[in-house]
Amino acid sequence: MRGKFIGGILLIVGTSIGGGMLALPMATAAGGFIGALVMLFLGWMVMAAGAFLILEVNLWFPAGNNIISMAKQTLGRPGEIATWILYIGLLYALMSAYCSGGGDVIRGLLQHIDITIPQWLGACFFVLIFAGIVALGIRCVDLVNRGLMTIKFIFLFLLIFLSVPHVHFSFLTESHPKYWFSAATIIITSFGFSIIIPSLRGYFHDDVRLIRKIILLGTFIPFAAYVLWILVIIGSIPHEKLLLIKSATDPVTQLTHALSTELNSNWVKNIARTFTSICVMTSFLAVSLSLTDFLADGLGIVKKRKGALFIFAISFLPPLAIVIFYPKAFLLALSYAGIFCILLLVILPILMVWCGRYRKSIASGYQVFGGKWLLAVLMLISIAFIVCTQC
Repeated sequence: MRGKFIGGILLIVGTSIGGGMLALPMATAAGGFIGALVMLFLGWMVMAAGAFLILEVNLWFPAGNNIISMAKQTLGRPGEIATWILYIGLLYALMSAYCSGGGDVIRGLLQHIDITIPQWLGACFFVLIFAGIVALGIRCVDLVNRGLMTIKFIFLFLLIFLSVPHVHFSFLTESHPKYWFSAATIIITSFGFSIIIPSLRGYFHDDVRLIRKIILLGTFIPFAAYVLWILVIIGSIPHEKLLLIKSATDPVTQLTHALSTELNSNWVKNIARTFTSICVMTSFLAVSLSLTDFLADGLGIVKKRKGALFIFAISFLPPLAIVIFYPKAFLLALSYAGIFCILLLVILPILMVWCGRYRKSIASGYQVFGGKWLLAVLMLISIAFIVCTQC
């Protein structure tokens, strides 16, 4: 059971930590480290609460029900349709971000050997390579992802260890509260793990106490990793430079270059390049696998021969087109993904719980504490996250 418990935690950690991590220092630079710390804690609490609400609703129904079927049974046909739209919007937004980030990675690698290509061509190469891995099936994706995840965590700890001595305290104390909420949706995206809660419920056979521990520990690890990551980036790179990187067409490459320049170390440059590249790769593999399976299931198409070609075309061509026509899609797409995350993984669960508890009286067993007050507060915070980001 101990191994299974750790495995559950790692499922949440692996779902949370990905390409969105790269955007956090750039997105939070305007508000400063203190603001980033406050918003990360708030985002962690909101998304953890949303996960507990999803768990509560899922326990009302037999194991195997997912968010779409949960929405249909609590909110009716309109809830089911809205969930479909939010699902597709979230996955396409994430795909656009990772296609953009992947193109940046390919460009950076080729520039290292004095070959320069445009952003859109780098994105095309990236999609061809990693879509090919996805096409080989989930077994291939699993094996590749295991190796990449192991390397990613090793390099993350190395990067933090090497960067901490170069952190400037004065950089960390600079704060601009009016910009704190500007990174809200990207922070939410970085905690977008709740989609796997129904799977965890089935995997742990309705052991609510154990699942709650897994959610808390599994989300605390990304929170701690994000804090350390932002600390070393904001503490090492001047505020003005981070803001310039944020508006660049190749932010991932520019972030790696800026970190190695400030630390004056080729070791850091190589480690940072490897880490940022793997973050984008693992995120792309996970999201593209989810999107192709989701579309195949929803459209009733078997992923073989012509069916597979059609599914892969509608999965990869729209986000690739976004990157081609809008090269700065990385941060923008993650921001939109954050909005979809809030709607799908916080606001939708609030509505399902409210309807199930207080309208249809189908609630039974485990119930998240706080009653109507918690639901109201979460709804207000969620709306504030969306509204303030757009201001």
